[in-house]
Parts: sequence; C-alpha cells; structure tokens
Amino acid sequence: MSTGLVRHLSPTGGKGIDLEPSAAGSVVLAYVAKTSNRMLHAAPLIMPGSPHVLVVGNEKGGSGKTTIAMHLAVALLKLGQRVATIDLDGNQKSLTQYIENRRIWAHYRRVELEVPVHRYIPQAGDRKTGDNEAEQLAAFEQAVASIGESVDFLVIDTPSAETYLMRLSHLVADTLITPLTDSFLDFGTLASVDPITREVTATGRYAAMVCDARERRRSFDQHRIEWVVVRNRCSLSHLVDRSLGKLALSLGFRTLEGCAERVLYRQFFPSGLTALDALDERTLGDRPTRMHQIAQEEMRDFVELLQLPTNGRGRRAAAARTEWSAATPLDNIAILADEALKRTGAPQDSEAGASASDQPTAAR
Repeated sequence: MSTGLVRHLSPTGGKGIDLEPSAAGSVVLAYVAKTSNRMLHAAPLIMPGSPHVLVVGNEKGGSGKTTIAMHLAVALLKLGQRVATIDLDGNQKSLTQYIENRRIWAHYRRVELEVPVHRYIPQAGDRKTGDNEAEQLAAFEQAVASIGESVDFLVIDTPSAETYLMRLSHLVADTLITPLTDSFLDFGTLASVDPITREVTATGRYAAMVCDARERRRSFDQHRIEWVVVRNRCSLSHLVDRSLGKLALSLGFRTLEGCAERVLYRQFFPSGLTALDALDERTLGDRPTRMHQIAQEEMRDFVELLQLPTNGRGRRAAAARTEWSAATPLDNIAILADEALKRTGAPQDSEAGASASDQPTAAR
C-alpha cells in the first residue's frame, strides 16, 4: 500500500509542501477534510488492491471497542487472512497491551496463537495543535507504510474521544464498526431521544461526524463507507432496539448482535486470549466451560454476519453493496450529513460551494 503524500496542507492554512512519493511509486490520493474553522491535514486514502480497512470507533468508553477489534483480528487470521492492527489510543494503549499479553501467554503456555502485525501510534507531545496533528499524521503514515501491501485486512482501534487521528481513521475506513451497549446513556453518542416517547429528537455528535466523513469520502472517490452498529452487552429487555432501528433507517447503517455481557471477555484480556481460540486446558490454562462455547458461537456468528470480503460469498456481498452505493445519488448522503449537523448545532461550511482548498485532491 502506498501512503506517501505528494501534497500536504497545513492545518493552519499554510501553503502546500511537496513531499517525495513513497517507494511504491503509485499515484497517491490526498484528502482534505474540514472540521470547524480549520483544516485537517491531507490524509491518505486506501488505494484499490490495498487492505480492507476495518475501523472500530465510538466516542463512548466501555462499549467494547478493543474487545471487538481483537476478536476481529484473530477471527480473520484464523480464516487464513493476513491481518495488521493499529492502535490509535495514545492514552490507554489497550489493543497494544492485549496483543502483547497474547505473545507472552503463548510463550508461557507453549502454544501457537495467531498474532497480527501490530503498530501503535503514541500520543503527540504537548505542543500547538497544528504541530501535534502534523506529528500524528506523520506517525500514521509511517505505520501504514510499514505495513505496505503485505496484509489483506487492517483493523484500527480508536480512542474514546474525537481526536485528529480518530477523525482521520474514519475517513479511510471501508467498514466502520461502532459497538454500542444496551443503554440510552451510550445511545446518546448516536442520538438524543424524547424521555416520554423514546423517539429520536436529535442526531448525536459522533453520528454527525460519521455522516460527514461518509459524505466527504463519497464525494472524493465514490466509495461508500459501510457503517455497522454492533449491539454489545444487550439486556433481556433490549432497551434501545426500537430507537436504534429507526435511527438505522434514517442514517443508513445496519445493526448486528455483538458480545453479550459476560465476565469471560474481561477475563481474556490478561492472557491475550479470545473466544475464538482453542477451547482446551493447554490454551486456556483451565478447563473450558459452557460459557466458553457460547462466547465462541456468538463471536463466530458476529464475524459471519459482518460479511467481510474473505471469500467468494463475502466478496459478492461487498460488490453488491458497492454497486448499490454507485447507483445511489450522492445528494442523498449529503442531505443526511447536513441534517445531522443541523440537529447537533455543529458549524457548517458557509460557502454555497466549496473552494478549491476544500475539495479532495488527487496527487499525481
């Protein structure tokens, strides 16, 4: 995968700086995203033939992002796919620690455990915003370039905050996975609801950001970011199902069942194990229980229902979604994003038409 940027725009509006293209020598696309009143850096987009990018994102902490990211990586490795992971959470470093725990446990138990190619992007130093973003962009670009075209899937775990890298990752996603617990407190990242009727009254800031990212990506290269909201830790009463179903129709995402509320998933972290690993005493360090089998079945079901392009069926499903996207007027997505921003009160572009610097650019 080529990630060298041949044009780079300063977030403070400085003039472009010419950079050398990467060794791959292919044409690199640069994307300029505008947030609030300043510009994000030009960001690399994934080229045809590059890895399928899975981004696990949600502003709400404790929704199960790292658990989902790790299980996805291991599931894909077990399917024979080449997988890389990137940890964008410079504070928690949860995915990085999870993978390191897995390496240590495999050595200790003398078992073979699949481990993805992993990269971690440290937190930027305490400098001006523009300098921090430049440093983060360079680190992200270096991480992606070091992975190259050697993998089939790239899984990105994001922080529970709207950071520069978090927004950047959403722009390069092929599939965006948003874990959500069965709670209206967590549902608030997607939408506000009327306390009496439970009807959706406003789009949440995170949902508005996703709509904006999808619109910008679509206007740039006609690619439709698939958005999947995963219901994690569902209660028997399924509190948010009705509201979530209506919001899915409004914002254009699909919903899936993820992992239930099981202590087992929290117990996996110290040893780096997942529900998809071998259910034997040698691997687990203890005798497997019925809960291990249930967790393994629900994770296998989840991965299958994602319909990732890992085989002929998954590729056909992905192609069908791409074909549908190509036939869907761009204005429809633009209207969704505009309405979402209006309902959150987020600032919008004041110009009737975007200026040249606001447009995505293709570097040659």
